[in-house]
Amino acid sequence: MTEAIIPQPTFPAQHQDFQPGLEALMNPSPAFEDPNYQPGGKLRGKVALISGGDSGIGRAVAILYAKEGADLAIIYFNEHQDAEMTKERIEQLGRRCLLIAGDVGDEMFCNQAVRETIQAFGHLDILVNNAGEQHPQNSVLDITAEQLERTFRTNIFAMFYLARAALPHLQKGAAIINTASITAYQGEVRLIDYASSKGAVVSFTRSLSESLAKQGIRVNGVAPGPIWTPLIPASFSAEEVHTFGSTNPMQRAGQPVELAPAYLFLASTDSAYMSGQILHINGGTIINN
Repeated sequence: MTEAIIPQPTFPAQHQDFQPGLEALMNPSPAFEDPNYQPGGKLRGKVALISGGDSGIGRAVAILYAKEGADLAIIYFNEHQDAEMTKERIEQLGRRCLLIAGDVGDEMFCNQAVRETIQAFGHLDILVNNAGEQHPQNSVLDITAEQLERTFRTNIFAMFYLARAALPHLQKGAAIINTASITAYQGEVRLIDYASSKGAVVSFTRSLSESLAKQGIRVNGVAPGPIWTPLIPASFSAEEVHTFGSTNPMQRAGQPVELAPAYLFLASTDSAYMSGQILHINGGTIINN
């Protein structure tokens, strides 16, 4: 990977007034693809369903999976421009891409998303639970019941919904990959509900992996540190965005392209003897599980 695709340690001050945010409005645009990457056909013939696959980490994962031979079904909320750009790139790579717009916090929608995936491709091999949202508050007293429920519905209920809907279609060798967060391990003073939901993701990953081990289905997760995605300018003030990620050991935020290989590893047979684990991609912060 060339250093030229990794932006500088700080970002221009910017803010978006809506979640989950638009990648098309970010400056600089997140780095989601390594132009020098040489694929090896690790996912040839596979079908992957990725929630939050339109932008950020999900976009980088979707494009890398496509390069490795997978067809994609992408769930997104309402960021149609980002989703269409991702689909266009996947199709340029010679793979098929199905876009499914809706709210992953709705169980009926999740069931429908899996049905549409099966109808389009005939099978499902990889589920990436990646959609998430966060709403910083200065105190736990400021977290409303509505916000608490919304955060948990998007960040953990959706994983239950999609996993349950997908499971009847997953065969031996399938993989489920869940996006957790460094906040699940370190906590975050202004993201109490978000960090709590991500802690639940870790426990969900470990428990589901034990439940599905005898079926030959692996379940793992990735716990990103500060990553330059649309959720950042959509969550924090312009001043906070300016220095986002600068306090970790590497003194910069990560880029989606730097996380995607972890998701490829967990989806492929390279990790055939690995389940119930969380990979920490966070710029050098040491995490003890």
